[in-house]
Amino acid sequence: MSSIQQEVDERSNLTSSNKFEMLLFRLGTAKANGQSELFGINVFKIREIVAMPEITEMAGASKHMLGMVNLRGQIIPVIDLPAVVGVTPVTGLNIMLVTEFARTTQAFAVESVEDIVRLDWGQVLPAERGAQGGKVTSIARLDGDVNNSRLAQVLDVESILGDIMPSEGADIDASAIGPVVKIKPGTVVLAADDSFVARAMIENGLKAMGVPFIMTKSGQEAWDKLQTLSDDCESKGQHITDRVAMVLTDLEMPEMDGFMLTKNIKSDSRFRHLPVVIHSSLSGATNEDHVRNVGADGYVAKFQADELASTIRGVLMRYEHQH
Repeated sequence: MSSIQQEVDERSNLTSSNKFEMLLFRLGTAKANGQSELFGINVFKIREIVAMPEITEMAGASKHMLGMVNLRGQIIPVIDLPAVVGVTPVTGLNIMLVTEFARTTQAFAVESVEDIVRLDWGQVLPAERGAQGGKVTSIARLDGDVNNSRLAQVLDVESILGDIMPSEGADIDASAIGPVVKIKPGTVVLAADDSFVARAMIENGLKAMGVPFIMTKSGQEAWDKLQTLSDDCESKGQHITDRVAMVLTDLEMPEMDGFMLTKNIKSDSRFRHLPVVIHSSLSGATNEDHVRNVGADGYVAKFQADELASTIRGVLMRYEHQH
């Protein structure tokens, strides 16, 4: 386990090549087939991996919440991940994955940690709706695009945390958002996020801002939509900025991540004047540095609707003055 912890600490910058690294772990055996399946989480979300410490149960805790641990003076809630996805640990809850997500710290109890693998987002395909009860965003083909590749289920952490630890800030406060965000008439915000829960929150936020939008489920889908809109503009003698006011993208997405989508937009002469705002649960200075490096115009941590509104306003105003 210490070598895996070391690898977590030594992540290199993979964001320019549509690659990422995934921590693989097991939760136990599934009731349906008795098999122990592989699950995955982006290494960027992992703060540390520790042997399961003593857990203090909380009175009135929500379902699947094991309790709290005191980790070097920080009190961290621990979620029973096998129970969330409906599998039974064979050897027990032995490992705790401490994660930083949307400016919060929480831990997930798992049975065992397997490996860290480097993948291309092209190896990750969107999951069908209903996979593991809506708790899985995508399926990773660990051995590439080959028959009988090992598969890992990538968990929808947004959905899991939303169910177990609902955020009071998740409800949209229209007064905090302020006045309607003005965009060029006839244009929309093109948004991309692979999480069902995140998409619903983004849609509610944009509606509260009075902003029309097109929602897509991956960077690839957003990129394809942009090409289609551009072709249509060209046939009508319009520029893409007559149809799209801004691109709002998540970072972690199957097929093409938000870094690669941003890089594609900013390196294409047709789109380089389109503002791009990244809206991500991957918080931290390192990710914000990567965001600047790929040329994004703004970065907002999920899920702060008021911050999203003020960032969108600021970026649009800046572009209005520049162009």
